[in-house]
Parts: sequence; structure tokens; C-alpha cells
Amino acid sequence: MVDIKNADVVPTTIYLKDYQPPVYLVNHVSLHFDLHETQTVVTSMLSISLNAENTNPLKKLVLDGQNLKLISVKIDGVLLSKNDYHCDDEKLVINKLPEECELEIKTEINPKDNKALEGLYLSSGMYCTQCEAQGFRRITYFPDRPDVMSRYEVTIEGDKNKYPILLSNGNLIDKGELSNGRHWAKWQDPSLKPSYLFALVAGDLFVKEDTYTTLSGREVVLQIFVEHENSHKCEHALISLKQAMKWDEDTYGREYDLDIYMIVAVNDFNMGAMENKGLNVFNASCVLASPDTATDADYYNIQSIIAHEYFHNWSGNRVTCRDWFQLSLKEGFTVFRDQEFSADLNSRATKRIDDVNVLRNHQFAQDSGPMAHPIRPDHYIEISNFYTVTVYNKGAEVVRMIRNLVGEVGFRKGTDLYFERHDGQAVTTEDFVAAMEDANNIDLSQFQRWYSQAGTPELNVSGSYNENEKTFELKIKQSCSATEEQKSNKAFHIPLQLGLIDESGIDMPLQLKGCEPSNKTQMMLEVKNEEELFVFVNVGVKPVVSINRGFTSPIKTKIEQSDDELAFLFSHDSDEFNRWNAGQELAINALLSFVQDIKDGKELVLSESIVSAYKNTLNNPDLDKALLAQAMTLPSESYLADQLDVVDVDGIHKARNFMKFELANSLKENFKSILQQGQSKEGYLFDADEMARRDLNQVCLSYLMVLQDKETIDFCKLQFESANNMTDVLSALSNLSHYDIPLRQQALDSFYDKWKYDAQVVEKWFAIQASADLPDVLQRIKKLMQHEAFSLINPNKVRSLIGRFCAGNITHFHAVDGSGYEFLADQVLALDSMNPQIAARLIQSMSRWRRYDEKRQDLMKKQLERILAKKDLSKDVYEITSRSLGN
Repeated sequence: MVDIKNADVVPTTIYLKDYQPPVYLVNHVSLHFDLHETQTVVTSMLSISLNAENTNPLKKLVLDGQNLKLISVKIDGVLLSKNDYHCDDEKLVINKLPEECELEIKTEINPKDNKALEGLYLSSGMYCTQCEAQGFRRITYFPDRPDVMSRYEVTIEGDKNKYPILLSNGNLIDKGELSNGRHWAKWQDPSLKPSYLFALVAGDLFVKEDTYTTLSGREVVLQIFVEHENSHKCEHALISLKQAMKWDEDTYGREYDLDIYMIVAVNDFNMGAMENKGLNVFNASCVLASPDTATDADYYNIQSIIAHEYFHNWSGNRVTCRDWFQLSLKEGFTVFRDQEFSADLNSRATKRIDDVNVLRNHQFAQDSGPMAHPIRPDHYIEISNFYTVTVYNKGAEVVRMIRNLVGEVGFRKGTDLYFERHDGQAVTTEDFVAAMEDANNIDLSQFQRWYSQAGTPELNVSGSYNENEKTFELKIKQSCSATEEQKSNKAFHIPLQLGLIDESGIDMPLQLKGCEPSNKTQMMLEVKNEEELFVFVNVGVKPVVSINRGFTSPIKTKIEQSDDELAFLFSHDSDEFNRWNAGQELAINALLSFVQDIKDGKELVLSESIVSAYKNTLNNPDLDKALLAQAMTLPSESYLADQLDVVDVDGIHKARNFMKFELANSLKENFKSILQQGQSKEGYLFDADEMARRDLNQVCLSYLMVLQDKETIDFCKLQFESANNMTDVLSALSNLSHYDIPLRQQALDSFYDKWKYDAQVVEKWFAIQASADLPDVLQRIKKLMQHEAFSLINPNKVRSLIGRFCAGNITHFHAVDGSGYEFLADQVLALDSMNPQIAARLIQSMSRWRRYDEKRQDLMKKQLERILAKKDLSKDVYEITSRSLGN
């Protein structure tokens, strides 16, 4: 353990239990920006009033501020002296404030030197902002908390030649010319909003414009702003926006409320996108798409992210969070909404599999490590560290469970009540659940433990069939492993969809003992106690259990099923998710057995029954191609690692490679046939069928490439050189990148030469090389960090090269010599002083160091201690590192 007693400042922990309403409210905000690259002057006029709900007797106004130069403070036009207030690095405190007043604050900021990309900063010659969670305090002194909601009026002035476009939230109400080649624009947002939703953009941008007519007949102007060279990449984002607006009207009855909706694409951005009211600022990678530069995954993600930020207009903006502990109130709910949107527009089964893979590969891992926290945390040091898969993705699952419990109609009644009851308010997760309870006359008090308890519940399930009585007993015992900060959990309320399948693969009618007969072949059980017994009657034959269908709840399920039963479910289960899951379980059993065989020095043999199960699936004409591609994809190395008490990095890698090779060798002709039949010379089309065709082709090519025969390599080369879309080009390049053959470097070089002027495509080029399964991949990555296209300042470049290697290239990051750990620590220390958010996210690749063998544990711990020993370590990095070490 590192001795931190000599540290200058130990960061303060913020607790949910300490929440107090704001002492003062800000009813109206008037902002004036005089834009200059290194000396932007911000003048804010705040209409302040004492909050009747606050009982604090001190009645002093505390304003947040960081990296600001204070010029002046006035109350009702009277200039304050320095004796009238206290100002330090993070606060401006004013005493003796009237119950109502006009507070004017003038500050100076330096957007050019703002490498943290929070507040107002310059990106590629463009001014832009990022204020969530606490970036507004880098613009001006303000009570920078989500429960202070105000109406904003914003005036921006700047150089007209450099920045002809001046944007902020709401509606443009006036504009004009100034002397010296400058101009101004005034924006007014009629909605109440917290400071984190503020946005400003100024630049020389191309605008793609369209309109949308709402359900009530209002015409809304839609605008997407991008750099001029990207003018041809806006169409898909615009189509996605209109799809989202229509879907939200049809599904939730939610209509857009302003006259204009704007999206701006920014190259330097810490997040994916931001839902600022009426002016969404996006990472360029989440907006820009054309068939020759974007893959199916890009198109799919853009559609989803555009929708996500639009849906926030109601679930996050019109109704927002009372405090940052309630983050899942807006994010979990909105992720659920965007998941359902994507499922409706594309393949519902594969969307569900994608979402569950995120949970299993990332969120379950977080739940079992030092960063485990409830979806509503009870404390934090730096809120940016809690934009996690737990808050977002597990939060979405909790909303999904509520929908499963109350049904689609009941859920719509609940959301209608929630939006009607809390429009224009900052609320809590309890308020959301209460709306669901009141709308459906249901008690969800036990269910609310999902918000306050960390960890992944585990169900131990056993079944017993009585042939004489024709009954089937299902015993379920729930438990939840302790986390480092939560030693025990009470029983969860777990909805559990279930089916029973007969020997011919047909779902059986279900009747619980004591209940009336029905024709239902699927039933929602509710597990509320630590132990439950469900008895089904009139069960004619011994069934095969299909449990947690559709992944009803985010849980781990232990049920004794033989490989034969799993193969049966893999072939017959009517629930598409569970059919896929049975195949995954079948593969996991084989792979873990191989890991043990490798350890014992035994010869590896893939059973004919498993080969047959995969062959039958591959040749099943009734399976959707998208589902088939998922079914043929082996479990990831990270998910396999979570099945072991001590992670065997090399054993998992060898076992997975062996199984993939054996399947490729056995099913070679099947894979080739699918590839040949799956070729198309038609132009690129983004739709579910075409995506599925290309996805299945990629899976087949990936299998065949492990054989390294000349025919497949020639096919891969031809696809790389002649494909008419980035999906197929990148598939070929990715497959070539794993093999140290001359064609590999030739392809990489030609790809870069063709696309070096396109930032988003170059990021893909970096990511492919970071993922390569080559023994010297780390040395190659270090060399790429010196490449002309790489920049440590740009988050996308960092994520695509450093992040992809550390989080995605498991075997080589965890090299037994510790070189990967040292490399990661070097980058974290370099990034900490300029962009602590990105630095903190990188560390998580080492946060679960205790799960590895002793040698790797020692090496990771040493690097974490090295990071923690850095002087003036940021709060972001301190929190992740200290929690990882258990300090």
C-alpha cells in the first residue's frame, strides 16, 4: 500500500445522505460570451432568490468555479470589493446576500489551453462545450448542480470570418453585425434546465437541413453541423433523427417542444454525445457516415446514439436528476428506450444478444470488482467515474424488469404519469418507481433494492420431474456475492420468464399448482424470497427447462444441464435469446475443459457432438442470418475469464484458438458455401437483412482465415481490394492483421494512404492494429504512438489505440512480463494532467488485478501504486486507483 499521508490534498468523498437543497435558486441566466482563443470574457447575470425549501440558516451563496480568472462581481449593479466575498480554486462564496437580487459576474477563460475538454474549449478551430457532469463551472461561477434549473438567454460574439456559425440552446431570437469584422447572435431557451445542459458552438461549419412535422402538426427545423469536408456524411444521422422523433411519438406520445433541433459533430470529445437542450454536441464518430467510410456497426451505433440523445429531451431534460447519484434516472431509462428503438428498427433477437454481451463482458465484471456500485451510488469522489456500464446498462435492465412486471400497457401508463407529474422538475429514482406503482396499483418497494444494492444476483436452479404425478418441481435459491463496500444484500425481486420444452422441441402448456389451466407456453415467475418452489402440474413428459428467456433479469443462472440438453436447446428453443445462450453454454463447457486439459498437459479433442451441434445450427435454413452469426461466435476471452476463480490468460487464449480452428477445419466447406452465396455486387444498403448477410460473411471469413490456406487468403485480399463498402473492407483488413504475412503490412499501408485525411477512418486503422494477435503487438503500438496521425490529446485516438489494446487485446495486455501494465501506467500518468477523465477510464483494465495469478497480481499492483504515488494526482485517477488497491 502506498503511503499517501504526505499528499497535499486527499480528495473529498461526496455522500448521497448529505444531500441538501440549494440555498439559493437561479431563476434566470443571461450570458454574454466575447470569444477569443486565449482570453474569452464571460459575463453572467443571474436572477437570484432564496430557496424556501432550504433550512440552512447561514444563507450564503456558494458558487462553483475552476480555472477561472475573476474580473468583477456586482450585486444589483454595485461592484463588490474583495472583502465582500471569498474566492479560491474551486469556489466563490458571497455572504450577506439579499433574498432576491441580480448578481453579475465577469470572468476570463482560456479555451485554447483547455485540454481536459470540459467547459468551453477549442477543437479543430471550433469553439464547443461539454458541461456534463460539472463542466459549466469552467465557464463561469455558478451553483453547478442539476437541481438548480433556470431559463437561459445567451449572447455570443466572435470573429465572423473564423466563426460564421454561432449556436446555443433554444431558439435564435436576434443577430447582428459588430465593428472589426465581428458579429453576434442571441439565443433564448424557454425551458427550465440545469447548467449541465448548457451548450455553445462557434465555427465555420457546413449545415445539412431538413424539417420534421410533429404529431400535432408543428414543423421543426432539423440541422446537422459538420466540418465542410464531411458534408456528404450527414444523411444517415438526419434519417435516424427523424426515425427517433416518429418512434418516440408512436411509443411514448412524446413530441419535440422547440422550433429547431441541432446536432454538431466535434472531433475532440470525451464522450459519445451530449443531450444539451436543442443543441446536441456529438463526437464526430457518432454522426458521420458514408458507405465507403463507415461500417454497419457505425451506421447501427449512429442510429442508436442519435436516438438516445433525442430521447433525452424528455427522459433527462424535461425531467432531470435531482443530484448526480440519480444519474441512472435519466441514463438507464434512456438506454432502455434506445435499445427498444434499435430492436424495433432492426433484429430484435440480435439486439438483445448485443445488450446482454455488454452486461456479461463488462457490467458483471464491474459488479465483481473493486469498482462495484449500485446503479444509484451512495458516494463518489469524482462523478465522471460513475458514467459506467452499471449506471447505464444495468440501469436499463432495471427499467426493463419494471416493464416486464407491469406489461407494455402498464409501462406506458407509468411513463405518461411520470412525465406529466414531473415535467420541469429535478427528481429521484424513487419518483420514477412511484409513478409506475401509482399508475399500475403495484407495490415495488422490494424491487427498489435493485437501485441500492450492488452485485449480480445468482440463481441456483434445480428441477425434479415426477412421472407418476405428472408434476415438475422447480427449486430456485437466490444469492448475491458481497462486494468490497457492501457485505450483504437482501433478497431481490426478480422477474423470470420461463418455458418447458418436450422431447420433440415443442413448448408445453404451463399450469402452476393451484392455478387454473391455460394455453400459455411461457410464464413470468416472480422470485422474491431467498428460496422459492414452483410446482407445475399436468406435465406429460420430463421437460427441458428454458429459463430467464429473453434475459428477463440481469442475473447469473446456475442450472444443471448436460451437453446433450444444451445442444437440444441450441437446436430447438423457441426463444431466440435462449437458443443462442444454450450454444454459448455448450461452448463455455468445452472451452473451460480445454483450459484444464492444457494445465494438465492433456491432448485437446473437440467432441463430434459439439461439431455436429454447430453444423446443424449453421445449416438451419429457418435461422435469421443475424442470429446465426451470433450463434457461431464463440464466447469472448473476457467472459471466459469470469468463469474462473483465477484467470488463466494463456490457457483461455489457447483453448479458444483451438476450438475455433477445429470448427473451421470441420465446417470448412459449410463456411465457404455461405461466403460464396453471400456475395453481392449491389450498392451498399443499411437494413437488417443486408447487415445480417455481411455479418454472417464476416464470421465465416474469420473462421476460414485461421486455417491460413491460400484460397482464403486470396479471397481476403480480393475482398479488401474490391469491396464497395467499409464493412467488407475492414473485415478483410482485420482478418489479415492477425497474421504476420507480407500481405498484412501491404494492406495496412495502402489503407492508410487512401484514408489518411479522414480522422474517423484512421481511428479504425489504429484500432485494428491494437487488436492484432501478434507477439510483438505492444512494440508496434508504441511505434504507432509516434505516427503523424496519432495524438494523445485526442480522446478518440487514445481510445482506438491505447484503450483498444488494454481493454480488448487481453492476452497481450496481460503478457506475463508486465510490459502491458507498465505501458498503461505510463499513458495514465501522461494523460492525468491534461485529460483526467480519459486517464481514469484507462485504469479500469487493471482494477481487477486480484483475479490473476500471483506474478501478474504483483506486476499490476506495482503499477497501480506507481500511479497513486504521483504528486497532484487528479481526483478522477485517484478514485479509481485507490479503490482498485483497496485503500
